[in-house]
Parts: sequence; structure tokens; C-alpha cells
Amino acid sequence: MTSEEQQARENLAALYQLLDQIGLGHRIYTHHSTRVPHESDFILINPFGLLLHEVSASNLIKVNHAGDAANQEEVDPNKAASIIHWAIYDARDDVQCVIHHHSAASVAVSALQEGLLPMSQGAMQFYKRIGYHDYEGLAFNPDEQSRLAASLGSHRAMLLKNHGALICARSIPEAYVLADDLEKACKSQLLAMATGAKLDLPPDVICESTARQFESLPQPRGETRDWPAALRMLDHLGIEYKT
Repeated sequence: MTSEEQQARENLAALYQLLDQIGLGHRIYTHHSTRVPHESDFILINPFGLLLHEVSASNLIKVNHAGDAANQEEVDPNKAASIIHWAIYDARDDVQCVIHHHSAASVAVSALQEGLLPMSQGAMQFYKRIGYHDYEGLAFNPDEQSRLAASLGSHRAMLLKNHGALICARSIPEAYVLADDLEKACKSQLLAMATGAKLDLPPDVICESTARQFESLPQPRGETRDWPAALRMLDHLGIEYKT
């Protein structure tokens, strides 16, 4: 194993632990991946059957386009996960990390006809910059891959209607930041809507200018400050992920 692959494993394992900390687990049914450095035919992903907090650098598996593990003696991969993740990697060369989760907040907002509203500062980074994909059932059909990619387009986030969220980022740190921001945006919207009061949304020009301000920040997001801080938190909590 190369040092680059080991680093990718450690970063992806850290991501699993961080997403668990912010409540983005759904028993054994969420899955997150990254490309294997210099091996275009494989991604790293969790073996099917592990909870988020059980994932570590050593038990991540390499999975090919067919959804098969590189070492057949390893724990079985999640074939549905492979369909979703490879749909994005094959369509978007810029994507290095994919997060897919089923948080209650993202499912609820995905089912609203208006989708994600620009009612919070965090939500405005996704203003006209988020995809939506109609529900087609459990992700067992490879034919859905082209439609998933088309729904995402050039965006870095997508709400899968009646299903959850998909983050498609240029790095693992950016994926973490976007997932956290999208989840908080969905929760804020649902809290505001639950009051029954009329929402006071900023004008379109402010929403667009705010989205551009987010785009003017150092890119990819999260690498210089958020990610090191997140790793320090894991260390402080005594959470092991590198082994």
C-alpha cells in the first residue's frame, strides 16, 4: 500500500467518525467514499454492515465499478452504494469524495416542493447550486446512474427526493464542510417552517451575491482550518480511526 493510499484511508475513516459525531448515521445504511490515489478503477468505501463509528483506515475496502471488493475475502461491499458513487465518479473527474446519508432533515426538505430555501446564511451557498433527483426506488438499477449524474450536473450537493442527501466534493475536508452546512441549513429551514409563520427570505440579488462570496473563499473549502480543527476534536475525544 502506498503512503498516499494510507493517507486517503485515514482521512476517509476520520470523515466517518466526524459524520457520526454530527448525527448523520443511519444504522449500517449510509456510505461515503473517496478515490484510490493513482488507481482510477477503484474507490475506498465502508464494508456493508458496519456502523459509522466502527469504520477505521484498515477496514475500508477497495471497490471496482462492478461493486466487487479487490480482495474477495473481505467483508461484502454494498452494491447499491457502488451504483450511486460510481455514477458520480464516472461523470465528474473533479469529484474526489462522495457522501450519501439519510438524515431526517435532508429527507424532509427533499420532499418539499420548494426544496431548500435560502433562508439561512449557510443555505445561501447552495442558492441555485444544488441538484434534485426524483425518487426511483432502492438504488439497485445501474440504468439510474446516468440520471443521477444528469440531476447533479456541475453542483457539489444534491437532494435525492424522499431519500436523503448527496455531497460530491473536491476533497474529503470539503465534503465534511458541505455535509455539515447542508444539514444545518435543512434543520434551520424545518425549524422555521414548523412555527407556521411566514418566512422572511432575502431578495434574490443578496442570495446570489452571498453564494458568490462563498465561492470566493479559499477552495476547496475546509482544508486549511475546518479539517485540522475537526481532527483535533477526534483526538481530544480519544476516537481512533488511523488503525
